[in-house]
Amino acid sequence: MRVFPMVALTLAALISLGGTSGSFGAETPGFGPEPAQYQATVDRAVRFLASNQASDGSLSSHVGIGPTALATLGLLRTGGSPTDPQIAKSLKYLEEYTQESGGIYTPGSRISVYETCIALVCFAEANRDGRYNEMLKHADKFLRDGQWGENRDKEKSDVYYGGAGYGGMSRPDLSNTAFLIEALKASGAKADDEAIQKALVFVSRCQNLESEHNTTPFAGKVNDGGFYYTPVVGRQDEERQTAAGGLRSYGSMTYSGLKSMVYAGLTSDDPRVKATVQWIRDHYDVKNNPGMGDAGLYYYYHTGDTALCRV
Repeated sequence: MRVFPMVALTLAALISLGGTSGSFGAETPGFGPEPAQYQATVDRAVRFLASNQASDGSLSSHVGIGPTALATLGLLRTGGSPTDPQIAKSLKYLEEYTQESGGIYTPGSRISVYETCIALVCFAEANRDGRYNEMLKHADKFLRDGQWGENRDKEKSDVYYGGAGYGGMSRPDLSNTAFLIEALKASGAKADDEAIQKALVFVSRCQNLESEHNTTPFAGKVNDGGFYYTPVVGRQDEERQTAAGGLRSYGSMTYSGLKSMVYAGLTSDDPRVKATVQWIRDHYDVKNNPGMGDAGLYYYYHTGDTALCRV
């Protein structure tokens, strides 16, 4: 998530703060910040975003439409209405980036899938009167067509299978695949949806857990239950490899993996989920992104919060 730190912190506070329930348990009374502290944080964040919103409704548009979609999603999820002036302006800005392909992205963007995923979730949240039904349907199709699978001559045995990359023919990775799953869910897909189950195949191959679900060369070399960025490795991934030739697990991807497995219908008794939860217990940290230090720290906060609120 290439957003400067203050916006990233604001988005994490807006979207994630105060989650209190999960898929594996009932509502947790009293969990989270004090209501007054939470509201004060949200109010400050809203003011911050308003003061940084450009006249066309965008935020940090020099890096694409992602920051605007994330910020708008945060505003909507913390009580904002699609008709609020600040939100309406941003939604209008984002709507202008709807392409003939159905995707929602900056023309010529190398991250068209990434931008479309975030924009789709935002518009789904804003679709309280059905005005974005057609847009969401076309964006959903764009994402499904961009997933690596039979439509791209990839069989289930192929390490690309089920994954999503930033856009075009880019290699799949867990971060974008997690965004894909979340976008499909936002547009109405259930856990047994074909695209989500295909994505689960890729997600499982990103876990350091040797099993029937991961028979890649990396699966058993670390075998700690955590997740790595992608099993489709290249020379640029050498720094992620262990001395034994495995791929090191790290926090933000492990939380992304957990959230994705929950969305795909896995339960707490699944060995993949058990191994993931144990990794999180062993490496839980609020000062660093485990395995990455301060790299991707705010992304780690966000993925961690959203994942744990669902388990």
